[in-house]
Amino acid sequence: MTDKPAHDATPADAAGSEKTEAEILAVIEALNAENASLKDKALRTLADMENLRRRTEKEVADARAYAVTGFARDMLTVADNARRGIESIPADAMSSAEGPFKALIEGVELIERDLLKTLERHGIKKLEPKGEKFDPNLHQAMFEVEDATVTAGTVTQVVQAGFVIGERVLRPALVGVAKGGPKGPANGGVDAVA
Repeated sequence: MTDKPAHDATPADAAGSEKTEAEILAVIEALNAENASLKDKALRTLADMENLRRRTEKEVADARAYAVTGFARDMLTVADNARRGIESIPADAMSSAEGPFKALIEGVELIERDLLKTLERHGIKKLEPKGEKFDPNLHQAMFEVEDATVTAGTVTQVVQAGFVIGERVLRPALVGVAKGGPKGPANGGVDAVA
């Protein structure tokens, strides 16, 4: 028997253990790379799920807000007809109205007010743009009016009120726009400093 301790390795054994260490390091490196790849995939999946959740929430909110669009568009005709009925009564007949005729006028006005309040409660707002700058996103120009006292591009008459539901136009306001007056600032309403 030899008196050599068991832990003393021969040069051949040392080379084998180095080879084993190199293999172990290669395996560790491969596992670290796989771990990083899986972590990246997991983070991307989480981000995709969060984006999907946000998109779904927005779609649900839009569906709730705009679900009544078709019904609301149909109800605008009712509001328009109530307004036309009131406006068809001559001013002198309206001021001297008595008895059942006065009650009829008040009833039609009440119906119109109540309908508009109900529409507003459901996110549908009436646009009354008279005196505002013409906005092609909200207004539809029907004609131009020569008016030197008003800034060009200002709404001077409203033929038919417009309506919006949330941030979307349900029906554009039909308007008459001023022309020939002083020009508005070209830089969006901010006076230039000379």
